[in-house]
Amino acid sequence: MKRYFLLTLLFLNVLTVFSQSNLVDKTRAFRQANEHRLLQEFMGLLSIPNVVYDTVGIQKTANYIVKMMEDRGIKTQKLDAKTKGVPPAIYGEVIVPNATKTLVFYAHYDGQPVNPNQWAEGIKPFEAVFLDASLEKGGKIIDVPKASESINPEWRIYGRSASDDKAGVFTILSAYQAMTKMGIKPSVNLKFFFEGEEEAGSTHLEEILAKHKDKLKADLWVICDGPVHQSGRKQVVFGVRGDVNMEVKVFASKRPLHSGHYGNWAPNPANLLVNLLATMKDTKGKVLINGFYDDVTPLSALEKQALANIPPSDEQMRNELGFVRAEGDGKSLAELISLPSLNINGIASANVGKMVANIIPTSATAALDLRLVLGNDAQRQVQKVIEHIKSQGYYVTTNESITDEERLKYPLIARVQAKEGYNAQRTKMDLPIAQLIIKAVQSTSKENIVLMPSSGGSLPLYLFDKHLATPTITVPIANHDNNQHAENENIRIQNLRSGLETYVALMSIQ
Repeated sequence: MKRYFLLTLLFLNVLTVFSQSNLVDKTRAFRQANEHRLLQEFMGLLSIPNVVYDTVGIQKTANYIVKMMEDRGIKTQKLDAKTKGVPPAIYGEVIVPNATKTLVFYAHYDGQPVNPNQWAEGIKPFEAVFLDASLEKGGKIIDVPKASESINPEWRIYGRSASDDKAGVFTILSAYQAMTKMGIKPSVNLKFFFEGEEEAGSTHLEEILAKHKDKLKADLWVICDGPVHQSGRKQVVFGVRGDVNMEVKVFASKRPLHSGHYGNWAPNPANLLVNLLATMKDTKGKVLINGFYDDVTPLSALEKQALANIPPSDEQMRNELGFVRAEGDGKSLAELISLPSLNINGIASANVGKMVANIIPTSATAALDLRLVLGNDAQRQVQKVIEHIKSQGYYVTTNESITDEERLKYPLIARVQAKEGYNAQRTKMDLPIAQLIIKAVQSTSKENIVLMPSSGGSLPLYLFDKHLATPTITVPIANHDNNQHAENENIRIQNLRSGLETYVALMSIQ
């Protein structure tokens, strides 16, 4: 009986591998027959301005996606928040008779602000173009390939949200279309949820989830956002860091002063600010703020093992980015993104370049970005920074303006303002449904996929736990060098192809 059982198990495993391999082959055949048309649709989506604060562009983008969904036979509607006038979530569902599991596929359709002057010559944020390679490798703009022309997998499409995250929307919907065209009926209910406010911190996502709680019931949310591993391997990510932003503004004289007449006497706020910031981190990148790491939830044994199995990429990335010494005192990139961080997003005080003047400025401002891990609380972490600023002798206020009384009473004045932010989230790697996701993604790759306990980026995924009691797992598709949030954002053709295979496999899980 034991021998019979083992033979049966072996036969079922072989059958599963064959079935999965056959699914990948069928998906590739669909893509080869439809790629030009699909990419034309994608280019149309990229041509619509979708900066998160552009109300008109956001609505046009939402309407384009609604049509994409309806063209695929998906029952679709817009889900509004309680607050009026905010970008809607676009929802769709495919209910399968007798299905016992439900997956929701998430991406966001809004994008980061753009400065067209910072983009490479000939490339405009909302006029997507093909390049025959990445700009860093000398890529040149080429014509959109005709239906009779082959498409090189190393070509790239440049445009805002090409990777973050219109590629996610496009891949999810293309995968469902592929399934229907191939005659594959899902065994689980499929739901689709495309958010329009992620790049503004998902300010009203909580309202949408709470208002439509019953409609959004599921066993798992699959998040399509972010890049694959730097090695190029596919990865399954089980958590995200939280995020909260702060602004610290240091004040000095009421008016700008001549640097010759008053230098060495009048306090310089730029100098005060950089000295204050220097007390927050040491030369190895460790945050020196009291208690900054104290409430971190340790990784489990399984998560630690996953980290140990991640292929090293530090040397590759140092060479690629052009610096010798990384922060972290010898820890790897994968280890460090499991810790909270403090980043200076920008510093401003008077002018530089052609606009420079010999003055002592009146104020200096720094934008800080605090990334949080499981155990951190956004507002508690902000308070730690405020207490540190106070410990350096500063009087701290949240008021927009500083009074004369305050100026004459306190030698060091800092205005500190913080956004609400959100906390980190992490799903257990040993959940049965998590194992199904791992198996599905691995079936599309000959290399071992990367299992990442948490990504370095942030999404408000804790809200899905809070309002829906539902775990989330992120399965990204974009190339790691996609320039998301910056100028010259792009997506590599092979990543779109691989993403299609991945998401067809996810929608086909048994």
